[in-house]
Amino acid sequence: MNKSTLALAISLTTLSYQASAAGFIEDSTATLSLRNFYFSNDNRESQDEVGRNAARNGQQEEWGQAFQLNYSSGFTQGTVGFGLDAIALVGVQLDSGGNGKAGSDRTPGALFPRDSDGSAVDNYAKGGVTGKVRLSKTEARLGTLQPKLPVVTFNDGRLLPQTFQGGQITSNEIDGLTLIAGQLESTKTRSSSDDIGLRIAGATLVNGQQADSNAFYFAGGDYKLTKDLTAQYYYGNLDDFYKQHFLGLTHNWALPVGALKSDLRYFSSAADGKNASAAGRAEGYRSSGFWKAGDSHTGEVDNRTWSALFTYSLSGHALSAGYQQVSGDSAFPFLNQGDGATAYLITDRQISNFARAGQRTWLAEYGYDFASAGLPGLKATVTYLNSDNIQNAGADQQEWERDFRLDYTLQQGALKGLGFSWRNASLRSEATSDTDQNRLIVSYSLPLL
Repeated sequence: MNKSTLALAISLTTLSYQASAAGFIEDSTATLSLRNFYFSNDNRESQDEVGRNAARNGQQEEWGQAFQLNYSSGFTQGTVGFGLDAIALVGVQLDSGGNGKAGSDRTPGALFPRDSDGSAVDNYAKGGVTGKVRLSKTEARLGTLQPKLPVVTFNDGRLLPQTFQGGQITSNEIDGLTLIAGQLESTKTRSSSDDIGLRIAGATLVNGQQADSNAFYFAGGDYKLTKDLTAQYYYGNLDDFYKQHFLGLTHNWALPVGALKSDLRYFSSAADGKNASAAGRAEGYRSSGFWKAGDSHTGEVDNRTWSALFTYSLSGHALSAGYQQVSGDSAFPFLNQGDGATAYLITDRQISNFARAGQRTWLAEYGYDFASAGLPGLKATVTYLNSDNIQNAGADQQEWERDFRLDYTLQQGALKGLGFSWRNASLRSEATSDTDQNRLIVSYSLPLL
């Protein structure tokens, strides 16, 4: 039994004696969330046709129904309060597209895990529990986590969300200051029920052994300098892969007409452990990115990424402009097991994240909330990103992406809160396959407690 499992068992034992205490039951909440998800992804050309990689993903087309049960207890009374959270996730296949076989023109894997014959499974499930302890304004959590921080963010871009296993402490003892620290050991990715190790894009399988890690350490905090200005610092360390520092600054400025929000971000990442040595990289502890042919540092993490995003809003309109620069000889490193992951970048969008070595990206976005026109619940957003200077195979390459999103939520009636979302995107790239993608999502949450 590892330390995390033992500590969680102790917490659960303690809870069994205190569950009847006021607060634990009375403050409990439970929600059943339903998500019906149709996903269509069309790679417009095979990569071998343009002289790049030989693989073709072809047409992916899947449809599924998700059930997500979230339970959160209150805390027992006393100086130290104890509580328990739980999450249960089930995905049911409604259609896997075509004959559902790997290598066919319509390949599964977007929403569902693959069976031994390469077909999409009929259903899959995962879940977890989290013990929690509260003292004053400090809370410790151990078990299943879904962190949303600059150095690690769980992914919720498909049928079921990603979960992590680990521990985290959050403190709000000082007004305006939030401090967070913790460690993650493993993850269940969005389209899988397997608990696997942590790694980054570029990590490889060597002699049947996947290069990964069971230790990601993180710490940092947010400090409100004023009611409109927040500064952030976070540190992340994926053992044997990389060390990363993050600085962030957000500011909201109320103008005589409208408002302006500024979002500034800077990451500095360097090699750690096995990734810092040629021998370790030969074992598979590598990063994706660009180095000169034959360079002994091929696969080593070496990255600085900064960005600035400015959003002007007025009467339902929101107009954004941004720029991001990826510097150094590797891609931007973040937890990525190859089954969908989220990077805390202004350019992490529906298809691409624009985080390749050397990549420079310009972003423009326009959104409108139709509540200002008398149609509450209806929102639309269109985004365009254009980049160049991608360092890949000795060439400077380019890519662009256009995203369109339309959302509507019922505001009244028996089905109040029922949401509809259409997300359409197109990617044209010299670094990977050209792609067109559609997602249709119907969602509803039902409070149980």
